[in-house]
Amino acid sequence: MKPGGWWAPEEASMGERMFTGVKVFSATRAKDREELGETITRWLAENPRIHPVDRVVVQSSDREFHCLTITIFYREEAA
Repeated sequence: MKPGGWWAPEEASMGERMFTGVKVFSATRAKDREELGETITRWLAENPRIHPVDRVVVQSSDREFHCLTITIFYREEAA
C-alpha cells in the first residue's frame, strides 16, 4: 500500500513525506504471536530499502481468541 497524500506539515519540511507505505502483521495463534517479531525482522531484512518511521502495536482478545497486530509505517528509498 502506497498512500499518495499522507502528509504531516508540522513535522515534514519542504513537502517531505512522513511515510510512503504501511505493512500490517497480525497473528491469532499463540505460536504465530511468539514468532511475530522474527517475522517482522525477516521482512525488514528482505526489504533493505524500507526504513520504519513509526509503529502501532495493538492487542485484542475475547473469550476464545487473542490477536496481536503490529503496524509498521515506513519510508522507502527511491530506486
